[in-house]
Amino acid sequence: MIPSLVFDLETIPDADGLRRLNGSDPALSDVEVVEAALQARRESHGNDFLPLHLHKVAVIGCVFRDDSGFRVKTLGQADDPEATLISGFFKTIERYTPRLISWNGSGFDLPVLHYRSLIHGLQAPRYWDTGEDDRDFKYNNYINRYHSRHIDLMNVLAKYNARANAPLDEMAKLCGFPGKLGMDGGQVWKAWTDGRADEVRGYCETDVVNTWLVYCRYCLLKGELDQAAYAAELELVRGILQASDAPHWKEYMAVWNGA
Repeated sequence: MIPSLVFDLETIPDADGLRRLNGSDPALSDVEVVEAALQARRESHGNDFLPLHLHKVAVIGCVFRDDSGFRVKTLGQADDPEATLISGFFKTIERYTPRLISWNGSGFDLPVLHYRSLIHGLQAPRYWDTGEDDRDFKYNNYINRYHSRHIDLMNVLAKYNARANAPLDEMAKLCGFPGKLGMDGGQVWKAWTDGRADEVRGYCETDVVNTWLVYCRYCLLKGELDQAAYAAELELVRGILQASDAPHWKEYMAVWNGA
């Protein structure tokens, strides 16, 4: 089995970066700096979604599936520096060369990781290889949009047509999976500043499991899994999540079992 790494980011505004770019008053708190930037963005663009290079990585959620089984986790600890989280993600790629799986990873998660890695001066040679070090990567690498080392499910299912994009939450629910529970990306900043980091980390974990389950349905669609293998994969995931005492998995499984 080719190892699979499903990934998803939760981000918060980069207060230090905003200070550097906007020349903010040093006496202002991070929250004050960010709120001023968000308000300016609303006035100029009609929404408060900041440019991707000003999204600071707070959480990286992962599902890792290989011959040893199924694991879901968030990398590092809630108070780890951003550079540590990003380095941990790319070290996993260096070690296992997994297939990356995401929902809108090409449009958001990977560009954020690119910019933030550049800002921190990190290295990720395996990820960026396009054949210079490994000839196999010339024809199948992580960077090319149409190669299979990274499968952005949203892009693939929409046939690379942005007008056809669908939200993960709705697709997961339509396929019979729980989808998002009680939080979305727009609520992460407030939850983080309110000290609810564990809740944000749990939310990110449920998102990568939703992505994995939809990916399994996609593999069934393609014929990579037959009905028996697909059912077995879902039962494996169910069993692992059911055995967890974590509150977000109890809530998730209550929805899934009731679906």
